[in-house]
Amino acid sequence: MADDPSLMLAAAARALADHLRLQQALGLTELPLSRTYLPRPADALRLLDAEASGCTRCRLHQGRTTVVFGSGNPQADLVVIGEGPGAEEDLQGKPFVGRAGQLLTKMLESVGIDREKDAYICNVVKCRPPQNRNPEPDEIASCEPYLLGQLRAIGPKVVCALGSFAAQNLLRTKEPISKLRGRVHLYGAIPLIPTFHPAFLLRNPGPAYRRQAYEDMKLLRREYDRARNGAS
Repeated sequence: MADDPSLMLAAAARALADHLRLQQALGLTELPLSRTYLPRPADALRLLDAEASGCTRCRLHQGRTTVVFGSGNPQADLVVIGEGPGAEEDLQGKPFVGRAGQLLTKMLESVGIDREKDAYICNVVKCRPPQNRNPEPDEIASCEPYLLGQLRAIGPKVVCALGSFAAQNLLRTKEPISKLRGRVHLYGAIPLIPTFHPAFLLRNPGPAYRRQAYEDMKLLRREYDRARNGAS
């Protein structure tokens, strides 16, 4: 069945439709026939990254040093999504590279997940908000096509949302992270596990929050293994 030409054609048509909808959301008005419309995940992400690098769709572009698109394995089964880049990320152009990033690496490693090999990491918005404030709704809406494009290109089996802001926006809820964490939600058909943002854990270094975060990581690992085994 996997080599059935009709099934392969249907899958290609769905991929093409997804890609064209994304390009329309990004403002495409003409269809250059020289472009590859069914790229591999890495190629699709490079195309999106190139488009995002010159983005002026919202006011955040006015104060950025660089667009912080994402990093990690383009074919990862896990996508980790934060809120937005901070000062260090804005300088380096890579998400989660400061102290919070170091803690995120340790959190994933605590359950045997390598952030570079096993995950792809990005944010809800790709440019740093001034003074690290929360992104505004219009800024989120302007950047959403890039996040959706990343998720479509990668096709993750599991998503991890870091902090209230990312979890609330992905799940379309106002529930705080304290109520969202500790259980599996669905982002479409994809299992989504919310947990504390590493920056929150650095500001609140007590053992209680660290213990809860570790429980979330174990839940993430369980869903990660379940999704991968189910696909094999």
